[in-house]
Amino acid sequence: MSTTRPRPARSARPSRLARARVLVGALLTAVLATLFVTTPASAADGQITGLAGKCVDVAGANSANGTAVQLYDCNGTNAQRWSNSGDGTLRALGKCLDVVDRSTADGAAVQLWDCTGGANQQWVVTAAHDIVNPTANKCLDVRDNNSANGTRLQIWTCTGGANQKWTAPASGGGGGTPSGFVVTEAQFNQMFPNRNSFYTYSGLTAALSAYPGFANTGSDTVKKQEAAAFLANVNHETGGLVYVVEQNTANYPTYCDWNQPYGCPAGQAAYYGRGPIQLSWNFNYKAAGDALGIDLLNNPWLVQNDSSVAWKTGLWYWNTQSGPGTMTPHNAMVNGAGFGQTIRSINGSLECDGRNPAQVQSRVDAYQRFTAILGVSPGGNLYC
Repeated sequence: MSTTRPRPARSARPSRLARARVLVGALLTAVLATLFVTTPASAADGQITGLAGKCVDVAGANSANGTAVQLYDCNGTNAQRWSNSGDGTLRALGKCLDVVDRSTADGAAVQLWDCTGGANQQWVVTAAHDIVNPTANKCLDVRDNNSANGTRLQIWTCTGGANQKWTAPASGGGGGTPSGFVVTEAQFNQMFPNRNSFYTYSGLTAALSAYPGFANTGSDTVKKQEAAAFLANVNHETGGLVYVVEQNTANYPTYCDWNQPYGCPAGQAAYYGRGPIQLSWNFNYKAAGDALGIDLLNNPWLVQNDSSVAWKTGLWYWNTQSGPGTMTPHNAMVNGAGFGQTIRSINGSLECDGRNPAQVQSRVDAYQRFTAILGVSPGGNLYC
């Protein structure tokens, strides 16, 4: 061992070369950190993640029609970047996620294909993290619950299993529900493709605070069934959310009951049907207005001029009135009486018990269509 004393440092300040080396090292560290950091799936990166944290992937990044769609390690490539624009499609590499041969059977594979607007290219990203093809009423599924790279994706009856749960991009209104409503804006638009611009989704969600138990009571399935039931009846009453006011103007003067102590201050013909459940009669305008804290008796026109007010009147009837039935439509759905009892409470005296089976069928058809969009079964007791 040398006994030579070490030469004292001339200065604590590092040399220019040392400082340069430190700077270069810091820059390299920052670059490497950027390159190798794992970014979680989100709407921003467009990934759809599922079983074992892996991604929905276009095999070989091949954009040819018929290319398999599979599960694969997330790698940030364009083969794993999906857009959800709100038109019901999921797109990657300029093409659509497609069910092979338009099949609705369990086990039908999915692929990439030119976007055609077909029902086999429609997908609904639900609040429960399912991706549902409404026509088949089946979920996007990882075959055999196998998380290995390259496992083919398919459609299968929705089971709630981990191999059917996905985190998908919500861009364009296709995924999240910031309002807390179980129906997304994309689903609402899918239900009412020809709706009048008056009936806005924002107007509906703004009205929810008036009846917080609506579509927010019971299991997720019950919540979705109630939302679908309400919207199905609304669909029937308004011709698909097309009509804001009653079309037969000859009926307008007939909705004033002068036996009421408050009369008809807005005029004999002012209380015609308006809004999603076509609120009519002076006593209904009075009762709804009192319940909602809005003077609808003196200003019934608010129901046709303010989307949120219109939706609130529909929710008022749904949650508080039994009409010709024996229960409110809300109670019918949350207590398991079934969709048929909502029809009875809304228009049972004219439609139920065989009086107008075609009208009942119209409501049932809409309800079944809407529950399919929401990815739930319609339940029993559909008819009245």
